[in-house]
Amino acid sequence: MNYRHAYHAGNFADVVKHVVLTRLLEYLKQKDKAFRVVDTHAGIGRYDLSSVEAQKTGEWQGGIGRLIDASFDARAAALLAPYLETVRSLNPEGGVKKYPGSPLLARNLLRKQDRLSAIELHPKDAARLKAEFAGDFQVRVMELDGWLALGAHVPPKEKRGLVLIDPPFEEEGEFARLVDGLIRAHRRWPGGIYALWYPIKDRKAIIAFRKALKQSGIPKILDIEFEIRPASSEPSLDGSGMVVVNPPFTLEAELRTVLPALHKLLAVAKPAHWMLEWLAAE
Repeated sequence: MNYRHAYHAGNFADVVKHVVLTRLLEYLKQKDKAFRVVDTHAGIGRYDLSSVEAQKTGEWQGGIGRLIDASFDARAAALLAPYLETVRSLNPEGGVKKYPGSPLLARNLLRKQDRLSAIELHPKDAARLKAEFAGDFQVRVMELDGWLALGAHVPPKEKRGLVLIDPPFEEEGEFARLVDGLIRAHRRWPGGIYALWYPIKDRKAIIAFRKALKQSGIPKILDIEFEIRPASSEPSLDGSGMVVVNPPFTLEAELRTVLPALHKLLAVAKPAHWMLEWLAAE
């Protein structure tokens, strides 16, 4: 448990992940019926971009730092608004010094009938997460292995909602664990929306990951890839991806509007690309 997201909060991968998460939540809110968000690797919830960790890497400057005051066409601006408004709400004096992790972003977008289960294994991070949401009866924070949560907390009693699986990828075999965890959870709750984040570093591992998803028998799998630079010879975060199972029918069109705008802003070298691909149809 050595990974510390404070070094990477607000970077390009966070931006793309959180834009996708926001669009999924906005879709769920179109119906009055309550839903639950299960965040299996929640982190601390709120990040200080003026911290030693964030300043050491400066990664946020190539992510939310480029986005916060950027101009977009009307369609893209409307789709990005819930995400950017949440970030701005943490920075009332302007600029961006605070950044919401996935659980805080989700919490800010919930209605009074919706709930969040935020799961974090690291003891110190779990303690900070509990402090962040102290007294909030819509949020349940648990110090627990997120992989175990896929069995213990799925399906939620609401029978509607979203599972975000965003592991740190600090151990070997994380891609296999993603597939295995998804299969187990989907077997218990086939109607849920699942969003799986992954880093684009090892192309061979990603090819095997995508193949395993195609062979899983799970229908309706949309893969999203977003590169900021072409594949490098040394291991580095060249991009990030998200796999969405049971995506809303609106998601693909929304991303085809938003991703080109984000890519124009965030890509740092050519030829980098973004891509949407269905790994499994209905």
